[in-house]
Amino acid sequence: MPTATTLERFIAAVESNAHVDAIEAFYAPNASMQENQSAPRLGRDTLVANERRVLAKASKVRSECIRPVFVSGDRVVIRWVFEFEWLDGALTRIEELAYQRWDGERIVEEQFFYDPAQLAPRPAPA
Repeated sequence: MPTATTLERFIAAVESNAHVDAIEAFYAPNASMQENQSAPRLGRDTLVANERRVLAKASKVRSECIRPVFVSGDRVVIRWVFEFEWLDGALTRIEELAYQRWDGERIVEEQFFYDPAQLAPRPAPA
């Protein structure tokens, strides 16, 4: 179970858009991350590589934790809103729930729940 201080540091890192740093600092080496019911990505190095690949396509990202955060033992649920401005100017807004299992101070499993229709980019404003 993460301490309240660790959880707040994790949320602050994500909200400051230090997504790669957050994965490196708060995920276990053998962590998994899963989008809805897709096959999970396995291993922190894989998670970091995927995050870098996604962020390289964006010119701007805004990340916000919508509180409260729910903690029960080693399980944590966080509601996130992410807004991406892609290199071509298109916009994507994703609201999701992240369901995490922590082992001490590290995330070992995470599954995201969101409506995949949100992934369709909207055209850039005229």
